[in-house]
Amino acid sequence: MYATVNDLRAEGVTEAQASAHRLTGLIEEASAAVDQATGWFFEPRVATYRLDGRGTPSVEPPAPPIRVTRLTVDGARLPRDAGRLLVVGAPVEPGFDAPRLTLLGGRRFGRGTANVVVRGTWGYTEDNGTLTGRTPLAIRRACVLLVLRWLPLMGDADDAAEARDRWRIIAEKTRDQSYTLDRPGDPGPLTGDPEIDRILLRHRRPAGLGAA
Repeated sequence: MYATVNDLRAEGVTEAQASAHRLTGLIEEASAAVDQATGWFFEPRVATYRLDGRGTPSVEPPAPPIRVTRLTVDGARLPRDAGRLLVVGAPVEPGFDAPRLTLLGGRRFGRGTANVVVRGTWGYTEDNGTLTGRTPLAIRRACVLLVLRWLPLMGDADDAAEARDRWRIIAEKTRDQSYTLDRPGDPGPLTGDPEIDRILLRHRRPAGLGAA
């Protein structure tokens, strides 16, 4: 999960508004929604991917590699030392565009269907001084905002409408609780909330990466 109950409590969500159990469920749903909208996942996960060799030095896995533990091509195990394999993955560095595994020394991944098998730890993480990195802070924020946006939908219709339109508010009167809405404009292509969508679009997976 990309956020915690404490994150939501820090945003002012009280026990009376939502129990820890309810918030945990919403955080799980929001984290899954982030994955679906971006095409990535943003925490370390162990997985094995089968990729198609194309007769080129590089293959592009569907997630950034954090640590490669096993690499085979056509059943033959390849060495993973730094002098023979270049890994472009996570924790991501400035300029990161896509994950890659590149054989050095003039070698190539032989052509085939699912003939390249890579096992390891994967995930789009950012540097925090550890080997695995952390969930990007922006993604944590997007997860929190999604939960806050959904939370009123569990209550009455007036609260739901206010939560849905809050990003459009340009003026408020606290005494009588009235507010003025800006023109709708572009609500955002992913969630309908432009603040959340700006985060998700910045972290969206490029099209055309290798399939699992």
